[in-house]
Amino acid sequence: MRVVLDTNAVVSGLFWRGAPRRILDTARSGAIQLFTTAGLLAELEDVLGRPRFAQRLTAAGATVHEIVLGYASLVTLVQPARIDPVVIEDPDDDAVLACALAANAEAIVSGDAHLLGLKQYQVMPILTAAQLLSRIPRSA
Repeated sequence: MRVVLDTNAVVSGLFWRGAPRRILDTARSGAIQLFTTAGLLAELEDVLGRPRFAQRLTAAGATVHEIVLGYASLVTLVQPARIDPVVIEDPDDDAVLACALAANAEAIVSGDAHLLGLKQYQVMPILTAAQLLSRIPRSA
């Protein structure tokens, strides 16, 4: 299954237990493929560099750059597709949609209300992490 994770889902998966972490573990096992863009990796680096994550980084014994490189090694990088504006309330969310379109994703995972409110983009469902996990066979 081809999946794009919004930055909020990546951060949750990196620092906390729960469904987003299980998605990252599922990708590490090879059962799903994750896709991202250089722009989304830059956004991840920016978010992880915020003061509220400093303690978690210290506990992990890693720098922001090391965490981003680790995630980058897990995903396939694609060039974002050109799309018309979709999320008027938060245009940054369009980067996730452009990545998903370029990756020919089968699902987009987010915790963002604007994206989840769309329910789908073209034929790709926009799901919470738990919803995605419910669609992956247990043996995966």
